[in-house]
Amino acid sequence: SDLVSVRSQREFHEYQIALEREELDQYPQEEAAELALIYQAKGVEGGEARRMAQALIRDPDRALDTLAREELGLNPDELGAPWGAAISSFLAFSFGALIPLLPYLLLSGRTAFTGVLLASGISLFGVGAAISLFTGKRALFGGLRMLTIGAAAGTATWFIGGALGVALG
Repeated sequence: SDLVSVRSQREFHEYQIALEREELDQYPQEEAAELALIYQAKGVEGGEARRMAQALIRDPDRALDTLAREELGLNPDELGAPWGAAISSFLAFSFGALIPLLPYLLLSGRTAFTGVLLASGISLFGVGAAISLFTGKRALFGGLRMLTIGAAAGTATWFIGGALGVALG
């Protein structure tokens, strides 16, 4: 769902920023050197770039904000931006919609329906586990969370379809 997509994207960005914060705490001079290089790439003279970076590194919050924007390409104020989430959701849903169709293209009847359940369950769990690897969460938790949300959505759709008189097979 869009909620899971935005939440996963936000968790991934928060994880990246947390790693950057850790680097800033443990290796402030290396991070200052990175900042100086960023300033030099923007046309600031070497000595001035180093002075600016040293001044910035004294304020860890501002340094982290600058590193997140310049090095990671993230705006900490806009994590999970709506347009980015909308585009990535469209692409993910387009690709994901093929998974339940494949068993019906290859099989028929009840076997195809069982194939849909298996393919969808494995895919949901796999996506959730894969996302968790990028967010620093446990893979089992991420996989089960995605599987549970997907199963709940599928079950709701099944019951709504049944209530409206739509039958499969």
